[in-house]
Amino acid sequence: MSKATSDQSRQYLATPVVHLKGVGPRLVEKFARLNIHTVEDLLYTLPNRYEDRREFRKIAQLRDGLHEVFSGEVLACGETTTARQRRKIYEAVVSDGSGQIVLKWFRYRKDWMSRRFVVGRRGVFTGEVKRYGAVREIHHPDAEFLAPDQSLSDYQTSDPLAFGRILPVYPLTEGLTQYAARKVWKQAVDRYAGYVISALPEALVKKHRLLPLAEALYQVHWPDNEASMEQLESHRTLALRTLVYDEFFFLELGLALKRRGVILEPGIPFSVTHKYTKPLASALPYQLTTAQRRVLGEIKQDLMAPHPMNRLIQGDVGCGKTIVALMTALVAIENDTQVAVVAPTEILAEQHYLQFHRWLEMLGLKVALLRGKMSAAEKRGLLDGIRAGEVDLVVGTHAVLQEGVEFKRLGLGIIDEQHRFGVRQRAVLRDKGANPHILVMTATPIPRTLSLTLYGDLALSVIDEMPPGRTPVETVVASDAQRGRVYNRLHREIAKGHQAYIVYPLVEESEKSDLLAATEGAEQLKNEIFTESRVGLLHGRMKPAEKEEIMTRFKERAIDILVSTTVIEVGIDVPNATVMLVEHAERFGLAQLHQLRGRVGRGEAGSLCILIKSFKCSEDGVKRLDVMRSTSDGFRIAEADLEIRGPGEFLGTRQSGLPDFRVANILRDGRILDDARQDAFAYAESRNFRESREVQVILKERWGSRLELASIG
Repeated sequence: MSKATSDQSRQYLATPVVHLKGVGPRLVEKFARLNIHTVEDLLYTLPNRYEDRREFRKIAQLRDGLHEVFSGEVLACGETTTARQRRKIYEAVVSDGSGQIVLKWFRYRKDWMSRRFVVGRRGVFTGEVKRYGAVREIHHPDAEFLAPDQSLSDYQTSDPLAFGRILPVYPLTEGLTQYAARKVWKQAVDRYAGYVISALPEALVKKHRLLPLAEALYQVHWPDNEASMEQLESHRTLALRTLVYDEFFFLELGLALKRRGVILEPGIPFSVTHKYTKPLASALPYQLTTAQRRVLGEIKQDLMAPHPMNRLIQGDVGCGKTIVALMTALVAIENDTQVAVVAPTEILAEQHYLQFHRWLEMLGLKVALLRGKMSAAEKRGLLDGIRAGEVDLVVGTHAVLQEGVEFKRLGLGIIDEQHRFGVRQRAVLRDKGANPHILVMTATPIPRTLSLTLYGDLALSVIDEMPPGRTPVETVVASDAQRGRVYNRLHREIAKGHQAYIVYPLVEESEKSDLLAATEGAEQLKNEIFTESRVGLLHGRMKPAEKEEIMTRFKERAIDILVSTTVIEVGIDVPNATVMLVEHAERFGLAQLHQLRGRVGRGEAGSLCILIKSFKCSEDGVKRLDVMRSTSDGFRIAEADLEIRGPGEFLGTRQSGLPDFRVANILRDGRILDDARQDAFAYAESRNFRESREVQVILKERWGSRLELASIG
């Protein structure tokens, strides 16, 4: 095939799956459920695993825990009832003379099974071998039967898509069989893989000994018969490495250009006058830590440069990121510019407002909270004030990013919990001013491999020191049945003069049932269990002033037990509170639980976090609670969260503004990511990049409009 141009390549790869032979409307519908619409989608949807069908094993030689292929004769079959659960299952016993194995189906159509499974019939079976004591079983195996006079060797050679080779096993959906899937994928790979353009620079292909993309795709879908099953199963083949490197290289090249683009743009160079930062430092009831001062130094260097700052502050719960952000905001205000603070939820936005306005108003500055639920007149007045430059700092959710919010002179954008926002949101904020400085904060420690993809275009500052006076928090997981002992522990802490939080899950702010649970919980605790204690209630539907009043009363020890929804996830600092009790703890994410635990252990007394799980705790829920019990290291918790949920959900990939990963796995392929990042950042600075139209075309295709760079060439 002659080499296709990029336009031809795009055209061929965009071919809808319906154009493939044998793919009608029904199959199109089934592939759509797998998010496969075009030939390119098929090429980049890789096999989940592989089956070694180069030869059949004897039943006596089948290995526990592996997917095996074998032939045998049905000795017995039929429906039976399990002894324990009294549920019906379908069973068949198969033998090949060397041994026997039991096949079981828990979901089946009896009439269909009875027609296929007949005593004496010979077949070929595939599935994962499980051992229960001396008995070996396969649950829901694939079964294909021989014709009465057909020999096994004839059957094997009759279909190259089924036997005599290593076969791919693809993701399926209801009504799509593995055999039908293989036929479609084989056709797509044979006809269209050759149109995929290899645009990687030749020097890098040689350096890492990579394959052309077309060959890599073919090998990943249809490995050679000499291929190593061990390498295939452990994702270590050269073909897969080629595809992963290619994907990471173009991702990191985009991030390198974004960073370079920011550096090349003119910014607003600030001078540091200490007009507001010095009075604030004097008013604070504590000294900044060495880490906070170091990070502030890094930020000030950026702010004084003629290019916009683009920096991430990363630090664990309670390390003091907010005060660093506040100091940064004051530098911007000292330079007669405005500041926008963007948080992912109304609750977080309110928390920041309550913290910021106390200090800024003391300094004679004006702070405003832009909320979703404002009257038209109130909102109009606020927007006019922002436009006229009367508001020094505005706090809000993504509402701050919407059209109609105009600044007189925006000098700094602060984005909190960045991984819930992303590249696009940062760009929108930058467009609200003349290339304002951008500061990003995250309390969710991000594993290094993930931060390279998520924050690749940002400079990184880490606050790796806790303020003095923090004590380790003991974490216990309790069941509903242990509630009496838990309440006794709370009684003892309150008798010592300490305070406690009791948190109820709030899945969405609009969920009345959860608000009701917290309200009813507070009533029950006040009237039946902690009758001698002062119980307060805090929830998301209160007005900011009401919340501030409740928090102040708790801080001043006028409330012993604060019952709350997740409003208190961040921002409250009460050193006298020593117990955090979380109801239905399995309904919270790890990052949230880590944040909640961070509310205690802020004084000198020993503190306790009690996670109460309900009877309906899922397997993932149990894993999360085990992680919380075993470690307080934010990075370890983030890595466990990433392992449990997977990168897509952890990142909220759709929100992040990054190209989606098609073949790479950031947990598995961290080393390849490191190589690709170094290569891409070096290549972005080279003359070769400026002269390679092919690389630029592929880069624009992969990133779409997300690069926002006029100077890509």
